[in-house]
Amino acid sequence: MLNFTDEALLQIIKTGESDAVEFKASMSGGAPERIREAICAFANDLPDHRKPGLVLMGVKDDTTLGTTPITDELLRQLADMKTDGNIVPPPSLTVEKHVLQNKEIAVVTVQPSNSPPVRCRSAIHIRTGPRRGIATAQDERILNEKRRYSDRPFDLYPIRSTGISDLNLALFSYEYLPKAFSAEILDANERSLNEQLAATKMITAADDPTATVLGILTIGKNPQDFLPGAYVQFLRFNGNELTDDIIDSLAIRGAIPDQVRCLDDKLIAHNRIAIDITSGPVEKRTALYPIEAVQQITRNAIMHRTYEATNAPVHVYWYNDRIEIVSPGGVFGAITTENFGEPGLTDYRNPNLADAMRTLGFVQRFGMEIPITRKLLAEARHPAPKFRIDSTHTWATIQAR
Repeated sequence: MLNFTDEALLQIIKTGESDAVEFKASMSGGAPERIREAICAFANDLPDHRKPGLVLMGVKDDTTLGTTPITDELLRQLADMKTDGNIVPPPSLTVEKHVLQNKEIAVVTVQPSNSPPVRCRSAIHIRTGPRRGIATAQDERILNEKRRYSDRPFDLYPIRSTGISDLNLALFSYEYLPKAFSAEILDANERSLNEQLAATKMITAADDPTATVLGILTIGKNPQDFLPGAYVQFLRFNGNELTDDIIDSLAIRGAIPDQVRCLDDKLIAHNRIAIDITSGPVEKRTALYPIEAVQQITRNAIMHRTYEATNAPVHVYWYNDRIEIVSPGGVFGAITTENFGEPGLTDYRNPNLADAMRTLGFVQRFGMEIPITRKLLAEARHPAPKFRIDSTHTWATIQAR
């Protein structure tokens, strides 16, 4: 990560906007959306600089420094653009405050993505000189080639024994694609099916229709044929111990959308509703657990688990006094045993799967699953969730009220 000196920043400002530098005087009007588009374009790095792009907040188009106060709230607003779900997969960026010539500016440093193309609100933005634009079909081919020959996360690895025949193309065309791209972009579409699959990273490239791990997990016909541990084991015990009688059991297989929906059905079916007709004039209905809180944790487990070199599923154990979720895959990247679950801290073992789950509507905002769970449980008067994490597994426990 580069650290720019004040002198270097002044020289960059003097040079003016370019395909790696964007100025913004303030956050007024449509500036936040333009900043997201710039971040997306810098992450795509179509010119292949292989260096960070910079958004300089507090600098006018004529290169003079503005008077916008760089407050903690503004810095937080800029930093939140990484995980607010509008840019996918989430970009790698940092936000810093600098004082130049007695005036404050904010510097957003965006690293090139190792898994382009990156999208902002369904559009693939690129940079041509100081101008932003939408990627053409040829631009997308270039970005796909960059991904093909760069270091990739495991969810973009090709599964060599697969092909397009292993993918559910109806699910891709009628459910995934309309959610991944806006209607305007699809109406103007000039891409072949292979190019569409490559742009969404379901296959390696348009001329190499080998399915990726992402493709098999998201729209695969039989994902467990290639990734045996990619399923969820649900168990409902009649008691509080692992040795107690099992009253319901299901190995939930299929692609990720099928797993999430089937698991939701199981959770809802076991989440009995208590009816109180004595404490007031109107009956009160209370579920055993706030179902949204349980969904946040189970979907988080599916999204962040390791799919590499393991045959272990995600386990969901429902006891009489608690629900336990065990996910293969422990600490990763910037997440440690000490900072796990802290608001604003997140890293992605499967960044493209996270993108796909958000596209399908299973995740609303990146990195907020655990804070949202804590809030929902507190509102329902449950104890705070407990987490344990090591190098190989993550455990989450939600206690009954």
